[in-house]
Amino acid sequence: MKVFSRFKFLSRAVHEEQESEHDGERNKYPLTEGSLCTSLTLTVWRKSLVISCKGFTVIDSYGDLVYRVDNYIVHPNEVILMDASGNSVLTMRRCRKLGLVDSWFVYEGEMGKQSTRSKSGKSRESPVCCVRKRVNILDGKPKVQAYVYRVASDSDKRHAAFTVEGSYAHRTCKVLDESKRAVAEIKRKEANSKDASFGIEIFQLVVHPGFDPSFAMALVLLLDQMFS
Repeated sequence: MKVFSRFKFLSRAVHEEQESEHDGERNKYPLTEGSLCTSLTLTVWRKSLVISCKGFTVIDSYGDLVYRVDNYIVHPNEVILMDASGNSVLTMRRCRKLGLVDSWFVYEGEMGKQSTRSKSGKSRESPVCCVRKRVNILDGKPKVQAYVYRVASDSDKRHAAFTVEGSYAHRTCKVLDESKRAVAEIKRKEANSKDASFGIEIFQLVVHPGFDPSFAMALVLLLDQMFS
């Protein structure tokens, strides 16, 4: 079984080096170390490979397994995105300190083990971002479903690095960067026959060059928790 290669997040040291080369125009997260030459299209099936679980199965255009998610309860407080071999790629945990706002922290790898530190001195159990559901119906942004905030600094927390616009319920969403460029899209999967339909249980995730496919799939999982 072929496994889609994992895209790692840029480290702070790499980012600082590139920032000097590109005048600070490039954001450090969640860009990939090796950008895709073309957009990547994944098929997302809202069903776990484990019979007793709720979850997701994600395959590529060749029909090979890329990601999987197995949840034993419908609305868990922790969701783990795994690769085809069952290795933890990203862990998402619900944050209960923000009251009624549905917010999640995203961590690299598997949580719960003894915390280790990277070369930069940052704990691996420090979240890399926070995804927050939009709740203010009076903010004049009816298309926005969620905001993605970096957690590296206070300034990052005040300004959304990415926004998710559209309707996850109808499987028509776009992830936009700060320049309003689409970096990923959720689309309905079209059947070959006009008489057939995949509905909303099977859909497509299109990841554009320069954006991390793992993080794009993590956003799908969080949108599902927020709007299902």
